[in-house]
Amino acid sequence: MHGMTVSTRKPRSSTSRRTGAATIATVAELAGVSLMTVSRVINAETNVRDTTREAVHAAMEKLNYAPNRAARRLAGGAQLRIGLLYSNPSEAYLSAFLLGSLEQASRADIQLVVQNADRNGDECDVTRQLLNSGVDGVILPPPLCDSQPVLDLLIESGIPTVVVATGKRPDALAAVSIDDRSAAREMTEHLLTLGHVRIGFILGAPNLTASDERRKGYSDALAARGLAVDEGLIAQGYFTYRSGLDASEQLLDQAVPPTAIFASNDDMAAASVAVAHRRGLDVPGDLTVVGFDDSALAKTIWPELTTIHQPIADMSRAAVDLLTGMLRSKRNRAEDPPKEIVLDYTLIRRQSDAAPRRRPAMRQRD
Repeated sequence: MHGMTVSTRKPRSSTSRRTGAATIATVAELAGVSLMTVSRVINAETNVRDTTREAVHAAMEKLNYAPNRAARRLAGGAQLRIGLLYSNPSEAYLSAFLLGSLEQASRADIQLVVQNADRNGDECDVTRQLLNSGVDGVILPPPLCDSQPVLDLLIESGIPTVVVATGKRPDALAAVSIDDRSAAREMTEHLLTLGHVRIGFILGAPNLTASDERRKGYSDALAARGLAVDEGLIAQGYFTYRSGLDASEQLLDQAVPPTAIFASNDDMAAASVAVAHRRGLDVPGDLTVVGFDDSALAKTIWPELTTIHQPIADMSRAAVDLLTGMLRSKRNRAEDPPKEIVLDYTLIRRQSDAAPRRRPAMRQRD
C-alpha cells in the first residue's frame, strides 16, 4: 500500500461511564498536577516541563485515559493531522519508529498519516501528495531526513517539519537526534580499551549525515590513542544486511584482518557475525563484532550484539510531541523558532565483544 491513514483513537467501552472511567481530574490527581497542566500536556503546548509532561503521560497510561475528542473541539483543540513520510532499508529500525509514533499520536489524539516514499519512485512527488492531503505537519525519519530535494520542498511550502536522526539540522526545521559522533567515539574507545588495535569500521549510507558523524567518532577515538586511521580497515556499507555481508568479507579478506568490526548499524553487524560464522570464526573469541541502534535484531541473533542504544521509539515520540507543540503554537499565532532535541544514547554490552585472543609466544613459534 502506497500510503495509509492510521486512526489512533482508542476504543472506549460502552460501560465506561458506569464503571468510573478515568477523567482529566483523576489524571491530574495521580500525576500531582493541576487540571490546567494536564490540559496543556494533552494539547502538546510547549510551556510544560519535560518531567511534568512525562508524569502526566505516565498517569494517562496507567489509568488508560484517552482525551475526549468532542471536549477537545469545544475547547478549540481540533484534531491535528501529522504526516509521517518513510523509506528505510532497515525493517527493525522502521518498526520501532512507527511503534513509537503511533503510541504518542494515540496519547495526544493525533491523526497520523503514514506515507511510503517508494525508493523506485520520485520522493518529491510522494511528498507533494502528502502535502496535498491536508496534513498540518510532517515528520521525516532517516533516510528522508537528509534528502535535500524533499527538505527544499517542505521548507518552500512552509509546513512545520521535524527531521529525526539527522547529523545536521537544517536551520528552518526542527529536529530530534542523538550525538552520533560521541556515541561512535565511545564505542571505539570501548574496543580500544579491550585491547583491539586493528578495528574494522563499516560505514553507513553515504547520503546520510549521521553516517559521516559516526565515522568521525571512530576516527576521533583512534586519534586520541595516537593511532592513524587505516583506510584499508574502512569498508562502505549502506545500512542493509546485504551491504554488511559484502563489507565484512572485504575486511576479513585482508592479509592481516581486523580483530574487531564496528558496524554503523545492527543490520550490518548481524551480517558480519554471519560471515564470521561461515568462515569458522568464533564471535567474540576470534572476532569481536559491535553495532549501532540496539534494534530488535541485536537481541535475536547469536551472540547478542554489543551495540549503541539509540532510543528510536523515544525519538519518534519526541518528534510527535515537538511537532504537535509547534502546530499548537502556530494556531495560537505564537510560533517558536525551530529547535533541536538531543536524546541520550547508551552503550549496551552483550556477548559479541571480548579482548582479542592472545596465544602464548611459544605456541606461535611452534
